[in-house]
Amino acid sequence: MTESFDRRLVWFVGAGPGDRELITLKGYRLLCRADVVIYAGSLINPALLEYCKPEAACYDSAGMTLEQIIRRMQQGIAAGELVVRLQTGDLSLYGSIREQIEELGKLEIGFSTVPGVSAFLGAAAQMGVEYTVPEVSQSLIITRMEGRTPTPALESLESFAAHRTSMAIFLSVQAIERVVERLMAGGYPADTPAAVIFKATWPEEKTVRGTLSDIAGLARAADIGKTALILVGAFMGDEYHYSKLYHAGFSHEYRQA
Repeated sequence: MTESFDRRLVWFVGAGPGDRELITLKGYRLLCRADVVIYAGSLINPALLEYCKPEAACYDSAGMTLEQIIRRMQQGIAAGELVVRLQTGDLSLYGSIREQIEELGKLEIGFSTVPGVSAFLGAAAQMGVEYTVPEVSQSLIITRMEGRTPTPALESLESFAAHRTSMAIFLSVQAIERVVERLMAGGYPADTPAAVIFKATWPEEKTVRGTLSDIAGLARAADIGKTALILVGAFMGDEYHYSKLYHAGFSHEYRQA
């Protein structure tokens, strides 16, 4: 199957959570055809670059500035090359694509995006859990603790914890003790189920499960200090209820009870 990709555009591709087979088919096709690939080397699985043709020019953005990234994109477009920006997970979460798109716009260079599987989805799949459990939790909060990049004042961990719903916390495991302290101050009980997943779906994945009372110690004991996701909520606990959708006594437009 052939597919033509517009070489006047920069193609932003979500690489998925780590497993090289969890990239989308469209993302895979782009990597196979790309002339220039600028990838987030500190985050993506380098095995993904094996999909690239041997002559593709691949650049690790971990050591590049925004200006250098944009300049290489501009050079590639000017030369009629197929330029791919490969970013971890899904582009819509902590991908920093807005600033790249803004700079490309100043140069009158267009873009297209290809979504990917986020780490919070990969983690749930690996653990066999569902964030939305009937009568237990019907919402998922995706957030992070402030670091060098601040968070809005109205989006503190404490304010989110007051809802006691499912939560996936990115970019915060290095300060997990403080995360736990703030979650409990906001309203989660100490016995709330919690987990830390290091490099979900990677070959070297590690997962620890416990409660807010002990998860920080478990994560430290497992030597997890970065590239990990913190999950919190009753969705990982023992309480669950079957949905009404498939219940024999429940009628809907496709089936009569």
